[in-house]
Amino acid sequence: MLLAASTADAELVSYPAPAEARLNESFSVAVRQDGAAWTPVPVYNVKVDKVNGTGHKVVDTSMAYFDMDGMTEVRVVSHNKRVENARVRPGSRGISCTLSGDTITFSIDRPELLSVEVNGDIFDNLQLFANPIDRTAPTPKQLKKLRKNKNYIYFGPGYHKIDTLKVSSGQEVYIAGGALVDGVIEVEDADGARVHGRGMVYPHRKMGLAVRNSRNVEVEGLFSTQCAVGGSDSVKIENVKVMSYYGWGDGFNVFASNNVHYDHIFARTSDDCTTIYATRKGFTGGCRNIVTENSVLWADVAHPFMIGLHGNVEHPDVIEDCIYRNIDVLDMQEKQIDYQGVFAIVAGDNNTVRRITFEDIRVDNFRQGKLFDIRIAWNKKYCGAPGMAIEDITFNDIIYNGDRSELSLIIGYDDTRMVRGVHFNNLVINGEKIHDKMPGKPGWYKTADMGRIFIGEHTADITFSE
Repeated sequence: MLLAASTADAELVSYPAPAEARLNESFSVAVRQDGAAWTPVPVYNVKVDKVNGTGHKVVDTSMAYFDMDGMTEVRVVSHNKRVENARVRPGSRGISCTLSGDTITFSIDRPELLSVEVNGDIFDNLQLFANPIDRTAPTPKQLKKLRKNKNYIYFGPGYHKIDTLKVSSGQEVYIAGGALVDGVIEVEDADGARVHGRGMVYPHRKMGLAVRNSRNVEVEGLFSTQCAVGGSDSVKIENVKVMSYYGWGDGFNVFASNNVHYDHIFARTSDDCTTIYATRKGFTGGCRNIVTENSVLWADVAHPFMIGLHGNVEHPDVIEDCIYRNIDVLDMQEKQIDYQGVFAIVAGDNNTVRRITFEDIRVDNFRQGKLFDIRIAWNKKYCGAPGMAIEDITFNDIIYNGDRSELSLIIGYDDTRMVRGVHFNNLVINGEKIHDKMPGKPGWYKTADMGRIFIGEHTADITFSE
């Protein structure tokens, strides 16, 4: 069953939760359009990693999802705490909320990836995902016919316990809204495959979704723990949301892959949110043309963006031509200095990293870490050699508002392993543009000093422009 409402210009769909699903009672959620009756939305219990100093603690948090098209009113009722104040992030979306007792209401006019936070609580909060209407959901008549197709795999509303589903060439897997797949789905050695829907792939302490050694693959619309791409080409990951809570819980990994496109993704993770690595995990080669856009990242541990650490020492790899744009970073927490950095490009294993662009990225005040970490390094715990080069890195329209960033670093390794060509254009920190002619900069200061960025040895052509 699904709960649906529509008018001539708007649509709204909510999916009842399976009886086996664990729900969270911190909040109740309902949605409506055009002043119609409220439609309830189930609130699931999921887990995140709460780091205090050096200790890890797994805690419960809330997640809810629905589909919409057109202006939609959202009502969130807090049951565990009195509402003194509330906010809806990312702040860049400009969503203002109205409070009435312990009820929070706000409106949205497009699909969103949101965090609703009461009294500043970022753990007992609500991750709220407003999906676009799923135009690919089969009707009962279509489903009757599709069930006869061995290449169409359907998980309907309800609970499904599996081990690992291997998806091969030409197969399509549909996971309906209101479905909870307790297991792993892997696209492997496939040319042409699709995994999509509105449901959850949520195994215990495992990566829920993976694409391995495949081409021409789409993954769309799902909620899971992790989603990795390795040894693959021409992969699109769209409207996928991941939340992890266990060790090594990276969100969206890329290993030795080309032409991977992430659009409208959400990651709240117990390790790096996004990574681009070369040779690693049995996948061989470099990475080219990786695009991540229109997304929201939240690193409870480690980095929102991490590029370059792993590769092939004997046959050096290249990571190049990667773009990140229109992204909100909601948080980061990392005490270990080697693994800090909202924007981390740390080249190891004789990798060359070049032509990487970050643009239109907004960073909230994070708990602990540094803003930039651009280094050629030899991390002997994970690497057999330092990186070879970091070249042509561009930061356009980066905005950070906060007071917890530690000292950022740009450092090469030696005269043969340098960082060259790092260009900041319209870097804004707490409302102040960091550039060579900025007012108030003493003549004897480096421009980088104004942004608390240390430019070390073996670097060249580091610029700051309006």
